[in-house]
Amino acid sequence: MFALLPTARRGRRTRLSSTVAGLCLAVAGLSAHAEPILTFDRALRLAQERSRQLVAQDASASASREMAVAAAQLPDPTLKAGINNLPVTGPDSFSTTRDFMTMRSIGVTQEFTRDDKRRARAARFDREAEAAGAARAVALASLQRDTATARLDLHYQERIRELLVTQRDEAALQVEAADAAYRGGRGSQADAFAARSAVALIDDRIRQADSQIATAKTKLGRWVGEDAQRALGEPPNLTEVHVDASRLDTQLAHHPELALMAKQEEVARADADVAQSNKHADWSVELMYSQRGPAYSNMVSLNVSIPLQLDQKNRQDREVAAKLAVAEQMRAQLEEATREHVAETRGWLQTWQGNRDRLARYDSALIPLAAERTRAAIAAYRGGGPLSAVLEARRMEIDTRMDRVRLEMETAGLWARLNYLIPAGHDAAAQDHIATGTEK
Repeated sequence: MFALLPTARRGRRTRLSSTVAGLCLAVAGLSAHAEPILTFDRALRLAQERSRQLVAQDASASASREMAVAAAQLPDPTLKAGINNLPVTGPDSFSTTRDFMTMRSIGVTQEFTRDDKRRARAARFDREAEAAGAARAVALASLQRDTATARLDLHYQERIRELLVTQRDEAALQVEAADAAYRGGRGSQADAFAARSAVALIDDRIRQADSQIATAKTKLGRWVGEDAQRALGEPPNLTEVHVDASRLDTQLAHHPELALMAKQEEVARADADVAQSNKHADWSVELMYSQRGPAYSNMVSLNVSIPLQLDQKNRQDREVAAKLAVAEQMRAQLEEATREHVAETRGWLQTWQGNRDRLARYDSALIPLAAERTRAAIAAYRGGGPLSAVLEARRMEIDTRMDRVRLEMETAGLWARLNYLIPAGHDAAAQDHIATGTEK
């Protein structure tokens, strides 16, 4: 048998165990408290840090800048070595010294590309680097917009679940009331079953909301990784956008997609400049030293090569015309895209403003009326009225509140589209006028 510990010792051990347990709980609480929540700004920052598309665009711009430096240089010289006029028959066959015409030659050839042509080629790659920079801005704007949309979608899916849980708790009270009325002989068994059916339907909608939350976290995880599982911080102010309907033409001049198309037009015009410079041929100079047999003199040769552009109107001129046509194509597409973006953005802005008005209507009239109807139906039921009226009123209130959250989710999606037309941090975006919901 084991001897029992003295009472004092047992007390000390009990107090020590309690102290250790308390410390462990405190450390766990501090760790949980120290774990950062996923704020809106943190989500955008994580998405940008994890993006490989931005890295790819940076690499593309770097490659073009390196090519611009290379294109501005003269071509590499060409080294030549060989044997000329080697006899292959007769008594001197395959001798490199006995025949006076046989020469062992070594030489170098240099093509002298015109300065204007090299500058045109370098400028073309400079424009390509700028286009890669514009493509990076497009990728950044898309990344910020998609991350913001995913973050807001998760927020509102959780809002829907919270709403359903609250309504489910209230419906459960109705089940208890229906059961009590049935046991007291004041209600029917059908009413009790109807109340339970209403709770079961809400439970099914909660399970559906759980599935949608899981899907929303997966979509957000595409951008922020494992941080999508963290608790969400407060959403941003969704009542302001960096777009002014009266200044869309000016503001959208900084739109990344339009800026990219403008840079692509510049690349096309740089291609036309290169084609124009090709109408002037480049010269090549060759210097060769030839060694013959010891009985003969060594020789030096100097050759100049000039391409003969005998049919410029059907070759070089046609190439220039083709490049200019591509540049004109890009200009026309830019104008058309500008008109499309202005119309599309104005439509988004109008819908966003209309949705805000509808949300105000929900808050001032629709939701209060639905809640009043529920309260009136409950009061009537307590006075002997039908339970079906209570269940119908509660269902209508839930639907009204859910419609309000879905409308706010749609409005938040429009806010993300409007607010990230131009990537956050862009110089032009910082200067944009802030509209607060009314067109000027």
